[in-house]
Amino acid sequence: MKVTVAKSAGFCFGVSRAVNMVYEQAKQTKEPVYTYGPIIHNEEVVRDLTDRGVQVIQDLQELNQLPKGKIIIRSHGISKKEQEAMESCGFEILDATCPFVRKIHRLVAKYSKEGYQVVIAGNASHPEVRGILGWVENMPAYTVMEPEDIQNLPLKEREKVCFVAQTTFNYNKFQELVEIISKKGYDIIVLDTICNATEERQAEAREVAGHSDVMIVIGDKHSSNTQKLYEISKMECANTYYIQTSKDLDYRQIQSVNNVGITAGASTPNYIIEEVSKNVRNEL
Repeated sequence: MKVTVAKSAGFCFGVSRAVNMVYEQAKQTKEPVYTYGPIIHNEEVVRDLTDRGVQVIQDLQELNQLPKGKIIIRSHGISKKEQEAMESCGFEILDATCPFVRKIHRLVAKYSKEGYQVVIAGNASHPEVRGILGWVENMPAYTVMEPEDIQNLPLKEREKVCFVAQTTFNYNKFQELVEIISKKGYDIIVLDTICNATEERQAEAREVAGHSDVMIVIGDKHSSNTQKLYEISKMECANTYYIQTSKDLDYRQIQSVNNVGITAGASTPNYIIEEVSKNVRNEL
């Protein structure tokens, strides 16, 4: 019986940086500490930070009614308008935006100023994508996820287009979309903005799942990168389970198998991965 835990499973650099920043502020400062939105997509981490006095703000208008303190921009980043509004509130701002996300902000701002219409491969409702859209300067911007979305773009031949991706977008799907959009006759610049950690994590999930009888993917249900890992793993291993913590899995379902693979999203703490791995070994 073999249990394989993906080496890349767990916090990525950007998430680790953001979470550590909030924990440090909660420990060191006597002032109120706020995060604009959940610092990461993980209920367990957010609950623990709340227990330590960190308050999640969903709307900047809330700051008008709250004591002054420190507010932390989460790893997904925010729009330019939100950042400017935050700066005018009189709170000390700490920016935990993932550096890879911040890079996309700079790119879409630059190219939109040069007259390019921005197209983003990503989920329009995800906070990272909403933030990216908020850095486009005076030009239309669009989001796509499927080939038909590209076919429906209201763009004409020879129009200037800048094509980027949400950092956690499925790498193989992005390449598929690049091939399609590149044939549309646009004056196009393609920028692969999927972060290296995402590419590595997705490739490893595909590899581990392909050699497993059962695959377990750990992460918050709202985590975009974990959802992608589940989709990739499911294609390689039919018996793939998506869980948030160890208690979500009925371990009787994985008895009498030869190989179990485990991976986890970039917002999943190591202690949760270790607990699942330990329980799998105990049950098997």
